[in-house]
Amino acid sequence: MNLTFFYKELCYKDNKQWCQQLKIEKRILFMNKVVVICGPTGIGKTRFAIQVSQEFNGEIISADSMQVYKFLDIGTAKPDARELAAARHHLVDFLDPKQDFDAGMYVNAADKAIKDIVNSGRLPIVAGGTGLYIKALIHGLFRSYPVNARVIEKYMKQVQEKGPEHLHERLTQCDPESAQKIHAHDTFRVVRALEIFETNGVRMSACQKEHQFGQKRYETLKIGLHMDRKILYERINRRVDVMIQQGLYEEVLHLIENGYSPDLKSMQSIGYKHMALYIKGIVDWDEAVRLLKRDSRRYAKRQFTWFNKDTDIHWLGHDRFDTASDLIKEFLTS
Repeated sequence: MNLTFFYKELCYKDNKQWCQQLKIEKRILFMNKVVVICGPTGIGKTRFAIQVSQEFNGEIISADSMQVYKFLDIGTAKPDARELAAARHHLVDFLDPKQDFDAGMYVNAADKAIKDIVNSGRLPIVAGGTGLYIKALIHGLFRSYPVNARVIEKYMKQVQEKGPEHLHERLTQCDPESAQKIHAHDTFRVVRALEIFETNGVRMSACQKEHQFGQKRYETLKIGLHMDRKILYERINRRVDVMIQQGLYEEVLHLIENGYSPDLKSMQSIGYKHMALYIKGIVDWDEAVRLLKRDSRRYAKRQFTWFNKDTDIHWLGHDRFDTASDLIKEFLTS
């Protein structure tokens, strides 16, 4: 869409005063500018991002590590048909659950989406709660050492022979900080960390600290959504009840019956691993639901901890779209 036409259209709708003051430059206004909507699970990021996209002619790029997977719909709170119709979404529902996906792959896919969105004269809006994906997109991943294919092959063979837990225990011995952050079934990252240590004699965690995600790849406005913790936790509990009513158990059972092992990285996510525990008879129903609610609340707490370290985030109440709108207008015209 031509930018001049876009702003005429924007003025016609509901932004006359702002548009009258706006100087439309010859350069592409949105080039290298990205709006980020982040915050904990269950706080309403999707709804908020859709409002932003509708007011500012934008498209949404998901920053959720689980919404990328097909068939994982209810437990990931993937945008429904109504929400998808309200705003175009990228990086949602495109990957088979048996495939691995990491921050590096996310950055490559998101970069392409941002380029396409900007070329169409629209605003890229990154929305989600996977903090590492957002940080990697904005600041880049640390420059790791070249891959040693021979060592990688050796460790992959050990995974097949001894299982992923064996390698994770080995990583705990040589790089405990990385092991604490990487799930035992995240084979790709475990093997890569071990390969870096064996080949170069340095811990992957040390490489990441040295990098510190310094230089920005995009000019960003980060808006974080928050609410009282007690209210959010109650909201999360109710959300779990709704997911169960919508058929979370049936969704997980269907996945397992169709060959998706509970040991897959995608199936180890919150909701799916809890239903799998019940299906395998490890816990009863009440305990599975209790653990699901508890772990969802704990995940929200970890997300708050992660995002609170980012001093660039403008924290707003989850319903303060008016303030967000003013911030975005200032950001786009600065």
